Amino acid sequence: MPDENETLVYSTDRTIPGKGKPAREALHAVLQPALQKVTVRVDRKARRGRSVTVVEGIRMPDKEREAFLKKLKAELGTGGTLTLAGLEIQGDHCDSLLAALRKMGYRPKRSGS
Repeated sequence: MPDENETLVYSTDRTIPGKGKPAREALHAVLQPALQKVTVRVDRKARRGRSVTVVEGIRMPDKEREAFLKKLKAELGTGGTLTLAGLEIQGDHCDSLLAALRKMGYRPKRSGS
């Protein structure tokens, strides 16, 4: 029997709600395109001088992101890949990506120069 002066420091009896890690799908909850903060920038770091256009802030499930990237690659006629940070499109396609995203209902902003 515990003493009255002792306090419980740790217990595994119950979990505190809201303290767990959110599910991966919850992180990519789908928002309306106009409400998402999308940034487009050109990056040349660690690519031996080759430029890559990076699109960040598009929130959707992984399967939809793959289809979205495929649609962008076909429209621009270039290659690209999915990363944890966002989408990478080969080459400097910043202006054409901004126009394509606006046409799809997003409100993208250009980052960098």
